Parts: sequence; C-alpha cells; structure tokens
Amino acid sequence: MPIPEFIVETRKKIGTDLMWVPAVAAIVLRDATTKSDWAVPDVLLVKRADNGTWTPVTGIADPGEEPHDAAVREVLEETGLAARAAALLGVGVVGPVTHANGDRATYMSVQLRLEPEDPSAEPRAADDENTDARWFPVSQMPVEDPKWRLAIADAVAQRRHPGSYQPRLGLKKR
Repeated sequence: MPIPEFIVETRKKIGTDLMWVPAVAAIVLRDATTKSDWAVPDVLLVKRADNGTWTPVTGIADPGEEPHDAAVREVLEETGLAARAAALLGVGVVGPVTHANGDRATYMSVQLRLEPEDPSAEPRAADDENTDARWFPVSQMPVEDPKWRLAIADAVAQRRHPGSYQPRLGLKKR
C-alpha cells in the first residue's frame, strides 16, 4: 500500500507513535443495471490487496486537500473512474489502528456519496492497493464488515431520501 509522502516524513519524526490522520471513504453509487421489481443501486467496490476484502474506495487526504476532492481523486486513482461528490454522509473517528508495520493511527473519516461521471464505465484495479474493482448490486455485494455495510446503506438512504437523511457516523447516543 503506498503511503503518502507527508505520512512518511512525519513517521521519520514520530516513529510508530499514534498519529491523527484525515481520511475519506467514497461510496460510489449508480442506478441499477439489473432489472427487478425493486431496483437497488449498484455500488462500486474494490478488493484490497492487503487482506482480500471488498470495501468502498478509501484513502488519506493530502495536507490542505478538501475531503470531497480527496474522495474524487482516490476513486480515480484506485478504479480509473471519474466521479463527482454528491453528498456528505457523516464524519467520525476510526481507530486507533495498529498497522502490520507497527504504525499506529486514528483516522478522522469523512464519508461521502459519489456518482460516476459515466455510469456505464467499467472500473479496474488502477493501482497496487487493490486487485479488483467492480460494480455490485447493493443487494448482492460481497462486503462483510458491518461498518462498510452500514456506510453503504446510509449512502443508499441518503440518495433515495436526501431531505430526511440523518447521518449516523460520528453521532453517539447519549
């Protein structure tokens, strides 16, 4: 997995100490391509090279980069698809995480819903972070992690009912 240069430089100074990292999760949806009585949208997923799991596109925002710009950039870098930000889904903390190399990080995750510029375009694994990239009907997606299933469900809910959508990420019941 390529590590952004600013992280590499910071790690030279702090070693594996806990680091606060700005991150994005891009939930890309398009209208369903399969016909059924209850059409659900398709979701763009990537198969991670490090652990073989299917997830939405994720990445680290560069210093000064707006989250929506980072999400658009990550989708293009990882899948070759041009997309545009459509909605903010939520903001929350992920971690702390200890990576295989011992680096520790807590991520401020900004989840966004994106739409493809060309809904008929087919994705590909465009970098070494992923081994595959595909569209899946939301009802048949191979995502197992509950946090990603919830994020994708939130994106579908926001797309279907934008006026009544209430974000869950980052909101804790008190």
